[in-house]
Amino acid sequence: MIKNKELNPTPRILMGPGPSDVHPRVLRAMAAPLLGHLDPEYLSIMDELMVMIRRVFGTKNELTFALPAPASAGMEAGLVNLIEPGDDVIICVNGFFGNRMSDIVERCGGNLIRVDAPWGSPIEPEQVHKALGTCKAKLVAIVHAETSTGVLQPLDEISQIVHEAGALFLVDAVTSLGGVDVRVDERGIDAIYSCSQKCISAPPGLAPVSFSSKAVDVIERRKSKVNSWFFGFKFIKKILGRRTDVSPYSTCFILLCIV
Repeated sequence: MIKNKELNPTPRILMGPGPSDVHPRVLRAMAAPLLGHLDPEYLSIMDELMVMIRRVFGTKNELTFALPAPASAGMEAGLVNLIEPGDDVIICVNGFFGNRMSDIVERCGGNLIRVDAPWGSPIEPEQVHKALGTCKAKLVAIVHAETSTGVLQPLDEISQIVHEAGALFLVDAVTSLGGVDVRVDERGIDAIYSCSQKCISAPPGLAPVSFSSKAVDVIERRKSKVNSWFFGFKFIKKILGRRTDVSPYSTCFILLCIV
């Protein structure tokens, strides 16, 4: 029991755990009349959203958009599109969400190699370097800011080590996006996903994702189907790239149905 009635704790804004407070501008936009998916304005709004997502990610990646789903869907989408059965995949685990990525790798039939650090500690670059020496990793994945512990993972050195080994670099930016600089292009991040309800301060339900041209090429050259119909990006990319060949009405309809 607090005996001092004059005690007034300093107000704090906690955005990491989420959901955070939604900005009044966002609330006003949500109160606007609904826009039908066949309305020509739908496409222009989607274009504007992709531009803004690229800006906050710090990327020029063409395949950058928002999945209408929670952050875990962004995680799954990134992994299922890039992993095929038998691929060596290194997952850095220093909290709850590294464990979740590990589970998805095994469900994809990938050969999981874990790099573990105690909860509350970052992954050391030397750990990743050592793991890369034990296999022919196709992908290395790491959580930028682990929600379960609050640890911010330095990415620069690990990114360099991963690319020197010829592997793809996937980053979970669920807690970090909008709170710290992610700098996707500068850091050579090949695949990244986040959410809308933390540092972006929007309602839950959107998962911004972005894929580099190298990652897109891996998706295009898959020998097996993505083991998820809903999150298969190969067809989505084809639709996004045919903007001049498809009418706004049909493009809107296809994107709504597929995404």
